Amino acid sequence: MHLGIECEKEGGAIFKWRTADDPNSERSTVWAPFPENTDYFAPSTKPFMINLQVENLDEVLAQLKHEGVDVDPEVESYDYGKFGWIMDPEGNRVELWEPKL
Repeated sequence: MHLGIECEKEGGAIFKWRTADDPNSERSTVWAPFPENTDYFAPSTKPFMINLQVENLDEVLAQLKHEGVDVDPEVESYDYGKFGWIMDPEGNRVELWEPKL
């Protein structure tokens, strides 16, 4: 542990928090480094990706597409939530996560 950050066995860290309007609902922010040679951020050539939590992923993606944002047509669902991706105007891949609450 360094800087008060305890890493998970997979290598990243999970920061747990609660919202002011629903303090009983636990949320989390994940910091997860990827291998240098990952292609997970493609088509971006940047060595990082931002992941943002959203409510109603399908609605957010539809609105962004309507506004002309480059939206990846693939959406992935897991037992912990759904993921979708967009490209920002500077060529950064952005992951949108709708956590399963």
